[in-house]
Amino acid sequence: MTGESQTTTDHDVIRAWTEERQGTPARVRDTEAGSDDAGVLRIRFDPNETSLEPIGWDDFFAKFEAEKLAFLYQDRTADGQTSRFFKLVSR
Repeated sequence: MTGESQTTTDHDVIRAWTEERQGTPARVRDTEAGSDDAGVLRIRFDPNETSLEPIGWDDFFAKFEAEKLAFLYQDRTADGQTSRFFKLVSR
C-alpha cells in the first residue's frame, strides 16, 4: 500500500518499523511527571536532536500502553520511497 497509512498497537511491528529507519524510542525532554513517567513519547531519527531524550523500549511501551496509544504510520511514500511518517494517536 504505497502512500497509505496504517495503524497498529503491535510492539514488534512498531519496533521493526522504527529500527528499519534507524530510529530510536525517545521522549520530549522535561515532559516526564515523575521518576516513573516516560513523558511525551516520540521516535528520534536524528541523534543530534537535543529536544528528545533516548529511552528504552520497555519504558516506551509501558507509557504507550498506559496512555492507550496506537501507532499510525506510513511504510512507503506515494512515490515508493521509505517513509518516516508516524503519529502516536489515541486508540
